[in-house]
Amino acid sequence: MEIWINPACSKCRSALTLLDAEGAGYTVRRYLEDVPSKDEIRAALDRLGLEPWDITRTQEAAAKELGLKDWPREEGARDRWIAALAEHPKLIQRPIITADDGSAVVGRTEEAVREALSRSRG
Repeated sequence: MEIWINPACSKCRSALTLLDAEGAGYTVRRYLEDVPSKDEIRAALDRLGLEPWDITRTQEAAAKELGLKDWPREEGARDRWIAALAEHPKLIQRPIITADDGSAVVGRTEEAVREALSRSRG
């Protein structure tokens, strides 16, 4: 299991606390320092079953500067969104937890974190 976190994020810290309490084995990726490539973002989206606009923090200053709320949310704009996430990783919703079964979840709730745990434990 891998978890993409921002240490300053309370949801990320809560997810780590739960994973530790459950004795889960995981790798931490501080994605603001170890920025995911466009291909890694595409792979995470595939695992999540989501589109880039689904995991974009549209209230961040960078999102407002880019005018993301006005960008089309369609297949033709997908690469543009992915490029923005790679260039501005703070826009990526967090934490993202990749489970051992090949799936992933955005672990903003205890239920979502437990879902990733159950997928990793089989």
